[in-house]
Amino acid sequence: MNKTWDRSINRAMPWLAIALLLLVWQAASSLVKNSSLTLPAPTLVAGAMIKHHDAILSNALQTLFTSLLGFAIAVVVGVFIGLAIGISVRLYKGLYPLLVAFNAVPKVALMPLLVLWFGIGSVPATILAFSLAVFPIIVNVATGLASIDPEMEDVMRSLGANRFEIITKVGIPAMMPFLFASFKIAITLAFVGSVLSETVAANNGIGFLMQEASARFDVSLVFAGLVVIAAMAVMAYAICIVIERRVTRWSRHGTQRHH
Repeated sequence: MNKTWDRSINRAMPWLAIALLLLVWQAASSLVKNSSLTLPAPTLVAGAMIKHHDAILSNALQTLFTSLLGFAIAVVVGVFIGLAIGISVRLYKGLYPLLVAFNAVPKVALMPLLVLWFGIGSVPATILAFSLAVFPIIVNVATGLASIDPEMEDVMRSLGANRFEIITKVGIPAMMPFLFASFKIAITLAFVGSVLSETVAANNGIGFLMQEASARFDVSLVFAGLVVIAAMAVMAYAICIVIERRVTRWSRHGTQRHH
């Protein structure tokens, strides 16, 4: 009975948190002067979502496309580089400083170059989504490979296993919880990259829609765009958790209670 009650409470907590946020938001907007131009109430935001649902849907699909495409490319590139530097000490010493330097560059500073090279549209948004998402994947894959138990590695060697067999049979399974942890970070960063690009150099997407609404002082529509972005990111994050639970069911790291 207690376990059933605990599960029910855990499932209800996100909805309770959302309800509390909406109540605080509604109360705060009622205390702000000219709230429709600064902090529109949730009811006004909901009205804007209904009024502009066609535009929101079409632009949301564009943002979803570029975010998922950038994330997918980041997964392929990030896993490959992460495995390479996790296996080879020389590659780690050679590439890791460059990766850190690239990650330290403010991505918005890349936008003029991306526009110059590729114009405006989906390509810069996809590249920016990729550039934000790839670094966490690389770091976590390399960290996961470095977490191989030395005693297990010695046992594998004593059984005649070579380096490749140790990586595939021990290293990669040990890496999986780290990999999915990076996915949950990377997918949200991919949305950040896409929207950032769309606010600067795009003619569609949620970022573009928010920029246009801001220019018209339609703050309710701006907040509606924020809500849509947050909802898409949360859904993508939840999908990562579901896949993680299925793939890493054997690992206690992949099945934390707070998931």
